[in-house]
Amino acid sequence: MLTHPLLPKLRQLKLSGMALTLDLRADQAHAQGLGPIEFFALLLDDELERRDQARLARRLAQSGCDDQKSLARFDFAAAPGVNRHLIQELATCAFVARHENVLLLGPTGVGKSHLGHALGLEALKRDLRVLARPTHRLLTELQASRATGAYHRLLARVLNVDLLILDDFGLQSLGVQGIQDLYDIIAERYEHGSILITSNRAFEEWPPLFNNDLLASAALDRLTHHVHVVTIRGQSYRQTSRRKEALTSALSSSEPGPS
Repeated sequence: MLTHPLLPKLRQLKLSGMALTLDLRADQAHAQGLGPIEFFALLLDDELERRDQARLARRLAQSGCDDQKSLARFDFAAAPGVNRHLIQELATCAFVARHENVLLLGPTGVGKSHLGHALGLEALKRDLRVLARPTHRLLTELQASRATGAYHRLLARVLNVDLLILDDFGLQSLGVQGIQDLYDIIAERYEHGSILITSNRAFEEWPPLFNNDLLASAALDRLTHHVHVVTIRGQSYRQTSRRKEALTSALSSSEPGPS
């Protein structure tokens, strides 16, 4: 069926999901003897699915989450200390509905960012609003936005998303304004929105990062009031991968060539 009389009308109504599968569904309806309502229901399902996929793609692009860092791609075998049951529970995103926080701690390269983005992707699938940024980058953007007049708009987005993911906390010094902005974000989102933080610093090292004992105490008290802590131990995936590649290369070069 090369052209169906409904195609122009579907395109005019911007029902591209229906238009894309119209010929297929018409053939299916004819082959299976489906009635008009059953045929129409199939087309509606196709349109709804296309719209859901388009909405997810938009939200993903706006969120800053990496769609390659999914739970399915996380190597739990390489991180045996990770509480898999807890991660699966967090993946339901019930913690977001309860406005609880998550701290992912561990040395560089063990998969903290991967898990953070994976939980962000699970939240997006549930139609939740997510914003993921390296901590230093977000605070730098906030500071720069003051000069462009975009500060209040950006801050509103940071405060209003359902899940805020702050990656690599403590990796770079934040500066006086950055520390104040971070405290304000934690205070404003307290019991109103979830924060997920990844850090290669032990939690005991966090207070000095605020460079202010009172500010640190107030921020960390709010951050840890309702919190799930996941500590990942082990060797860096990247370092392990490089060692494996080097070993493979060495073995290959040591093999005798054809005589």
